[in-house]
Order: sequence, then C-alpha cells, then structure tokens
Amino acid sequence: MEKDYSNRITPEYITSLKPNEIFVFGSNLAGMHGGGAARTARLYFGAVLGNGDGPQGQSYAIPTMQGGVETIQPYVDKFVSYAKAHPEQTFLVTPIGCGIAGFTPDDIAPLFEKAVDVENIHLPQSLWEELV
Repeated sequence: MEKDYSNRITPEYITSLKPNEIFVFGSNLAGMHGGGAARTARLYFGAVLGNGDGPQGQSYAIPTMQGGVETIQPYVDKFVSYAKAHPEQTFLVTPIGCGIAGFTPDDIAPLFEKAVDVENIHLPQSLWEELV
C-alpha cells in the first residue's frame, strides 16, 4: 500500500506561520537573503543577514548557490538531522534551489530522500512528485 503524503505538502505561498512552524528556504553561504524565498525569510520570519546556513528566527537556511547540486546535499542532510531532533516543530520546505539558483525539482528532490519518512518535514508538491 502506497503511503499518503498529501498532509505533508508545503503551501505554495506562505504569508504567515503558526508558532511551531519553520520556513525552510534556499540561501547563499554569505546569507545575503536578497531575493525569492530568502528575502521573504528575512523580512517576515527572522532570517539574519550574514547567516546563510541553519536555524534563525522562525526560519531555516539551506545554502543552494555555491556550486552544483552535489554541494547542497550535506546541508540538506544537516537539515534533516535537525528536523529529526526537533519533532515539536513543523518544517515547511520551499522549492529550494529552484528559483535564483537555477535547479529543477528533479535535481533537488533526490537530496530529500532521507526526509520522506520524517513526519515533521513538509515538502513542495513538485518535490513529492519526484520522490514518490
């Protein structure tokens, strides 16, 4: 029987968060947060200029601008471990790397294979379509 992930789809547009929700966005290592979801994280969810990796405010940065897709994997693995250690929080992953960084969902989805069974990680529909 195929598992149903429909209750773990990140909303397409996130304009507010519940107290236990975390906005997960693609960043650059310098933490500039100037455009796309990174800018949203900075303006609304506590992302800190100069911090391009990890938890900050009600957000979590995953660097996506430093090279090929293989350079993102260690940061996604770190994020998945963090989410597992914080089951009281719900992590709403945006389509990281699929905007300014120029990757596609089929590039990024395999990076999140370890997240499929982590109940508090929600992924965009575009990533679920590649994963399951």
